[in-house]
Amino acid sequence: MHGLLNLKNLKTDQILDILSLASSIKGGRSLSYSGKRMATLFYENSTRTHNSFLMAMMKLGIQFADINVAGSSVSKGETLYDTVKTLEAIGFDGVVIRHSQNEYYTELENVNMAILNAGDGSGSHPTQSLLDLMTIHEEFGSFKGLKCCIVGDIVHSRVAHTNAEIMRRLGMEVYIAGPKEFLDDTAPVISLDEAVESCDVVMLLRVQFERNAVLSMSKEEYHAQYGLTMERVNRMKEKAIIMHPAPVNRGIEIASEAVECSRSRIFPQMSNGVYVRMAVIAMSLEGEL
Repeated sequence: MHGLLNLKNLKTDQILDILSLASSIKGGRSLSYSGKRMATLFYENSTRTHNSFLMAMMKLGIQFADINVAGSSVSKGETLYDTVKTLEAIGFDGVVIRHSQNEYYTELENVNMAILNAGDGSGSHPTQSLLDLMTIHEEFGSFKGLKCCIVGDIVHSRVAHTNAEIMRRLGMEVYIAGPKEFLDDTAPVISLDEAVESCDVVMLLRVQFERNAVLSMSKEEYHAQYGLTMERVNRMKEKAIIMHPAPVNRGIEIASEAVECSRSRIFPQMSNGVYVRMAVIAMSLEGEL
């Protein structure tokens, strides 16, 4: 098994190589893998990651099968391993998988094609972290010394867990903020008001209602205490930026008018996701990951 499973197993130089290739593709470098075939297996709903991977494949000339998990033999009890081995046996060169189970890929050690992790439970989301890093580097030109605060539902966030680890490795200072029941030991805790005045990057997380059946406060109370209101936006550092992995709960973790304000990089993040995923696919197919 090879491919991109998480960022912890990659050396820092490998991560920088991915970002460099993604930037060169964005700058006009052409790559073609017209003889390759890939599949997508999304056991959880997704808009951005799913379609970003499909667009990346299209741009690379890859033939792909977007598999409807609900209509597959999974509904008959087929295991993830047997599903993936079936794809390998019938001739696919790689598969993109999102799954609710943390580290699902440990069950796929006997698979001999590229596995690209599109998110595993609350564990990791490597390509989201990479597109975040690409966006930050485009903005500031480096990582060292930058301060980032990740705000919201840290406990359930694979984005927070992945970003915090790799950002520290690249020389950034990482903090977290939010309701105490949403926080863990991912990074030092600061208040949101301190974050907006001291951090270069304020990264909001979606409140995951599907993982949190009961909130200890109303949506309005959450927005007032932990949401990025325009009043808070106006207190941010001069060159500080707003990020969010999306989908966005407008009016809860971020004010609707802040989503596309001049500080926001939410939609540029999505655009960069295509280039990052093109780079990851290319390097995986070449055996570099």
